[in-house]
Amino acid sequence: MNNQDIEVEIRSFISDEQYNAILPKLENIAKYVSETEEETVYFSSDKDLRLRRNKKEASIILKEGKIHDNFRKEYEVKFNVVDFEKMEDLLKSLGYEIKIKWFRRRLKYEQDDVKIFLDDTRGYGKIIEIEKMVNLGEEKFAYKNLENRLKDFDIKITSKDEFNSAFEYYKNNWESLIK
Repeated sequence: MNNQDIEVEIRSFISDEQYNAILPKLENIAKYVSETEEETVYFSSDKDLRLRRNKKEASIILKEGKIHDNFRKEYEVKFNVVDFEKMEDLLKSLGYEIKIKWFRRRLKYEQDDVKIFLDDTRGYGKIIEIEKMVNLGEEKFAYKNLENRLKDFDIKITSKDEFNSAFEYYKNNWESLIK
């Protein structure tokens, strides 16, 4: 495990208009990194266990804490994307069940040591997410910094209650929402 294993993130639902207004601002202040189409599979687990893939890479991810916590310990192991189905089968054979699947288009930008994502998730909506990996003990300071960056885009933080409600709705209806 490396020193920077705490993920601090801030996110908010955004409208189509906000999404389109953020893009030119990002082009001016951050470095464009990539655009990907991602599939993420969440598994039943006491912790937040998921697989993620795009055309180039795949990862198994475990996050501690609750799904919309501001900061959580994160473990991520990358593996060959051609082994995604094998990894999915391995987890299912260990007794984990598929809880949710997400399909999103993700634009990734970097500004200093901060990652900024614009996500368009099928059946869920558009989200801006700003994150930074930090050392234990730096979480609160980093969160305040990310909060200020979100304000620079004139975006209000979506409440945990709203995210939890949207997540529960998606969790119960994802199969029909992704069609």
